[in-house]
Amino acid sequence: MPVLPGAEPYRHDGGEVGVLLCHGFTGSPQSLRPWAEHHAAHGLTVSLPLLPGHGTRWEDMQLTGWQDWYAEVDRELRLLSDRCSRVFVAGLSMGGALALRLAARHGERVAGVVAVNPANRVHGLSAYALPVARHLVRTTKGIASDIAKEGAAELGYDRVPLHAAHSLRVFLRRLDGELPQVTQPLLLLRSAQDHVVPAADSARVLSRVSSTDVTELVLEHSYHVATLDEDADRVFEESLAFIGRLAPSVGKEGTAAVG
Repeated sequence: MPVLPGAEPYRHDGGEVGVLLCHGFTGSPQSLRPWAEHHAAHGLTVSLPLLPGHGTRWEDMQLTGWQDWYAEVDRELRLLSDRCSRVFVAGLSMGGALALRLAARHGERVAGVVAVNPANRVHGLSAYALPVARHLVRTTKGIASDIAKEGAAELGYDRVPLHAAHSLRVFLRRLDGELPQVTQPLLLLRSAQDHVVPAADSARVLSRVSSTDVTELVLEHSYHVATLDEDADRVFEESLAFIGRLAPSVGKEGTAAVG
């Protein structure tokens, strides 16, 4: 199936500091495109891949699982590492969870993590029914476009395929056990009102990681998709400042200044 207009992956060759951005479950690169372009404009090398099964139709996602989604960002991280001297990983929702796993598994290859409303578990009684329900019901209502800003919209599926939801649940449970392996500096931004991922998920992430350099910021004016919402500029600026603080080479000859 062709990729939906606006859901295409994004890449930019910039300086020696790279950033890998990971989009969320049933979403697409469109939700992070302004963030990617902001960092690219400040001279960073940026990769924003399209996860398998996303950006086309929900039926395609039904055939994929967490191993496929993680393999894609893992591959992109390795490519960025070959190209850049320092690489940061960042993501929204499930993308934040993918970024955290990259940090847990790749150690020093990842210089820092930015997580926006990171997912830690699939909530509700229905989550426990997924192993059986996914064989009886194909989809449930979508979760895309939880945005406070009038006129803003996320390009994502209007249905959630339950096979994929079950795989997400398996992934998040696995990641929870790996969070203590995250030692890199962490910037976590969470929305005060989020109708998809509760604040308890961010609290769990913060309680489980082993990072000592940790910053938590609350986004007062946004819902779940904060990268397209009222606090988007703050997300972009705070993450750029975070990267600039940790990457001394940024701003020197041959690279663009951050900030």
